[in-house]
Amino acid sequence: MFISIRTITVALVCVLGAGCSSVTPNYDARFGDAVRDAKRKMTINPNAGKNNDPVTGMDGRAARDAMNQYHESYKTPPPAVNVINIGGQIGGQGAGTSR
Repeated sequence: MFISIRTITVALVCVLGAGCSSVTPNYDARFGDAVRDAKRKMTINPNAGKNNDPVTGMDGRAARDAMNQYHESYKTPPPAVNVINIGGQIGGQGAGTSR
């Protein structure tokens, strides 16, 4: 049952060499295909940049104002609303009180 140091060294080198080898050539060859496919499916018109026809819809001033209003809406958060109302009334008077 004597195992020589040379046998242990060769076995260790083989194990370490196998750990460093690349085992994913098939995965690496197709890396990013799912993202490119999803992007292709979400694009309505891939040649839209080549079209010189003007866009119909809002004029520039209305679009700018709409975008400015949209951006301003995120600068201040909406006021918090207290939705927990245990045993009370919405009008602010306590439960069980009479007029």
